[in-house]
Amino acid sequence: MAEPNNKPTMEDVAREAGVALSTVSKVVNNQRVGEGYRLKVNKAIESLGYRYNNSGRALRTSKSSTIALIVPSMHPFFAKLVYHVNAALSRRNYTMMLFISQDDYAREKECMQLAVENQVDGIIALTYNPSLEIPKNTSIVTIDRFFSQEIPCVTSDNFEGSRIAVHKLYELGCRKLALLYSCSQLRTEVSKRKDGFISACHELGIPFETKEIVEARARRIDLFDDFLAAHVHDGRLDYDGLFCCSDLAAWYACNKLREMGIRIPEDVQVIGYDGIRAFGEGDYLVSTIVQPVQEIAETCVSTILSEDFSSRPSLICLPVEFADGGTTKKMP
Repeated sequence: MAEPNNKPTMEDVAREAGVALSTVSKVVNNQRVGEGYRLKVNKAIESLGYRYNNSGRALRTSKSSTIALIVPSMHPFFAKLVYHVNAALSRRNYTMMLFISQDDYAREKECMQLAVENQVDGIIALTYNPSLEIPKNTSIVTIDRFFSQEIPCVTSDNFEGSRIAVHKLYELGCRKLALLYSCSQLRTEVSKRKDGFISACHELGIPFETKEIVEARARRIDLFDDFLAAHVHDGRLDYDGLFCCSDLAAWYACNKLREMGIRIPEDVQVIGYDGIRAFGEGDYLVSTIVQPVQEIAETCVSTILSEDFSSRPSLICLPVEFADGGTTKKMP
């Protein structure tokens, strides 16, 4: 153990972990080492409260041990993503520099430039600016937006997620569906949610309608009010199943329908997308297609820190699953 009142050293960590000093050095410098040794060293670092001086490393290696993360807002899904990216970087002794673009195109560009000026080792970005240019000689991983073969994009399987939702609604007795879909002007991987919905409806022979609202920036979920009101006749909605572009949109739609006297899920069953939980770890907000947020974060971090970044796939698509959140019926 380290001497009282003295800061623990790398030698102290080596003794605590029962490994060679060189092994500790490899772990703190993010070099290749067996996972068992990495776990031992990280456990010793946490136990001793050891803090590595990254500034000295930066001077020696021209690396800052910092990765920038750019997100549009602190929407619950993005907040969870921020948490898991930070945790994944911390386990690798990297620091996260967080930028929130506030759904503003000019701010997105500014965030990107600030990240470069701060000499980060890489950027993980979720952006919507159609004219955004990627800085040259910058390692970047995008989420939900494909730029080029040279820039890895990490996403969930949006197309299959929508198909899962349609099949689940059909399985639970729904025979006329509507899609409530708000999106940016930019076509991204998220756009495939609409494609998957239409594909599954055609496959099952289900009549359907899509209500698509294209927005420049903001995520407005109240824009479906007129559509819902126009399709309520004699106290009943024209559809017995709704699939919404997000959990917040689904939650809002459920509340509006209940205000009009329509029961959820008895009269209308609703499925959202994202996997948002109440209070972070509570029940699902609505029945939903769950995105693997932790896996998305881990994949982004492992990709941006890859020793051979250029060899990584240009599109990494992770599986999704359905979860009951009370806005769909139970299986008979």
